Amino acid sequence: MSADDELNLLVVVVDTNPIWWGKQALAGSELTLSKCLDAVMVLGNSHLFMNRNNKLAVIASHIQESRFLYPGKRWAAADLFGEAGEVNVSSSKDGKYEFLTTINETIAEEIKDLMTNTEIKGQQTETLLAGSLAKALCYIHKMTKAGTASQETKSRILVIKAAEDSALQYMSFMNVIFAAQKQNILIDACVLDSDSGLLQQACDITGGIYLKVPHMPSLLQYLLWVYLPDQEQRSRLILPPPVHVDYRAACFCHRNLIEIGYVCSVCLSIFCSFSPICTTCETAFKISLPAVMKAKKKKLKLAT
Repeated sequence: MSADDELNLLVVVVDTNPIWWGKQALAGSELTLSKCLDAVMVLGNSHLFMNRNNKLAVIASHIQESRFLYPGKRWAAADLFGEAGEVNVSSSKDGKYEFLTTINETIAEEIKDLMTNTEIKGQQTETLLAGSLAKALCYIHKMTKAGTASQETKSRILVIKAAEDSALQYMSFMNVIFAAQKQNILIDACVLDSDSGLLQQACDITGGIYLKVPHMPSLLQYLLWVYLPDQEQRSRLILPPPVHVDYRAACFCHRNLIEIGYVCSVCLSIFCSFSPICTTCETAFKISLPAVMKAKKKKLKLAT
């Protein structure tokens, strides 16, 4: 199958946790959320320029929701094309490619609306990364079903991770990873802060690339170098070596990463300490107690 007959879909999941990015701004970091999104836009534009059949989607992983930045609710691609399918450049700005300009403006408007309407309530300060990945898989499935039978779809997900992992999302995260593996969807991870054990497992299982950016202001260079090439092109490049994967599981009782624990034989839930009843499926286990030695009765000899 020729390259023109392939549909290459890239879904970028950006961690937009306002608490983490706010701390970075207070600390005077050179990488802000706006600069991170600028780098994502450049990556997306470059991906679309690589081939006319390439497709792009950008999802914001927030603390309250997962929202499509592109294609968003206000996106109307039909306005950009004429009757013959040609790109309408009559209203181009400064000679820019109008299609890419509209995409960038759409992403900027959606992220502005998302951050403006954010209200931090209670203790919910964790990024809903598992939900964002699930939404990305659903979008990929939708695009695959919408394609023609003669067109092969190659899809991959790029996660730009900022905040720390959430052990509460462990089960949902693992379900997403195995679903992506079954559908032959690559999951790449670009980590900005501390290492992510969950994303290390996701990249290792699906065949993606895990990279912790050593210098955050150089984010764009790493995105173009490591994540712009697709799976076939990567075999011809010298990319960062694979990292050691932390395959420890999180217990269901305290959400801590453990090396040795107890596993429910019914639902496979993991616990760091023994419990006679599984808190997940409420199965009661039969405990075999050690046999009690019965004292032998002395035979009394009756005097005759």
